[in-house]
Amino acid sequence: MFSKSKINEPGPKADAAKPAAPDAPASASRQDEYKPSAPKVKPPASVLSADLHVTGNMKTTGDIQVEGTVEGDIRAHLLTIGESATIKGEVIADDVVINGRIVGRVRGLKVRLTSTARVEGDIIHKTIAIESGAHFEGSVQRQDDPLNSGKTAPTPPPASAIPPAKPTKDINAS
Repeated sequence: MFSKSKINEPGPKADAAKPAAPDAPASASRQDEYKPSAPKVKPPASVLSADLHVTGNMKTTGDIQVEGTVEGDIRAHLLTIGESATIKGEVIADDVVINGRIVGRVRGLKVRLTSTARVEGDIIHKTIAIESGAHFEGSVQRQDDPLNSGKTAPTPPPASAIPPAKPTKDINAS
């Protein structure tokens, strides 16, 4: 049965709950202020649909799933090439999954050619997996850092390799 509570009765009753209610939001907001930031939710992959034709380079720190045609270089974290996709250009990603066609160089920490993959170009990788049925024409090279394209700034030759300057004749001298 239900009974009415009396104001003067000892013990936690409705009165005890009243002060806790206003404090709850304040304490929750204080906890949020001092809480370490929660890990950011990873956004979903950008999808280039099968009817899309892109001409130009693409670069992202996120994930890309290509189902259409790209004429240009692609750089991403995770790159998935769909079965209907065609890429004509260099592909650079931490993780590359190839189900479609690539004409160009592939650079990746992890490269996977599925049974429907068609690659015409060199693959530079840290780890590679090629399924039975994949078509591949090119060379495969393992590197510890395949994402470094080797396009570093040229180092100047050592001073000993530079010939001394020829003395010039001063025209104003008499």
